[in-house]
Amino acid sequence: MNTDPIADYLTRVRNAFSAGHRVVEIPASNIKNEITKILFEQGYILSYKLIDDDKQGSIKIALKYNKQTKTSVIKKLQRVSTPGLRKYVSADDMPRVLNGLGIAIISTSHGVMTNKKATADNVGGEVLCYVY
Repeated sequence: MNTDPIADYLTRVRNAFSAGHRVVEIPASNIKNEITKILFEQGYILSYKLIDDDKQGSIKIALKYNKQTKTSVIKKLQRVSTPGLRKYVSADDMPRVLNGLGIAIISTSHGVMTNKKATADNVGGEVLCYVY
């Protein structure tokens, strides 16, 4: 049993980037699907595919690399809120990642979204992770 599935998700993606893999497969859940969708919309991954082959299903993520330097597009994936220590922010205290160059993924009452969208919608929530 996994106590922190989001940390497991981020670690699998981080390990796949460091090993130079093109595709990584992760067990699916609703929150992981939403995080993957945000990473795709923000341009951090090439594509993703939801596979419903068993009870839980899985997500296949095609990783994105810089063509010239052959390095990963994602420099850092950092888990912020953990099961032992939740980190909540209001709309006024929304974090800025790398002075606006990165994103924070926030779980709000309106769904999972980036810090920029949460600020625009004037909602706060739990800070799941930083991506840059």
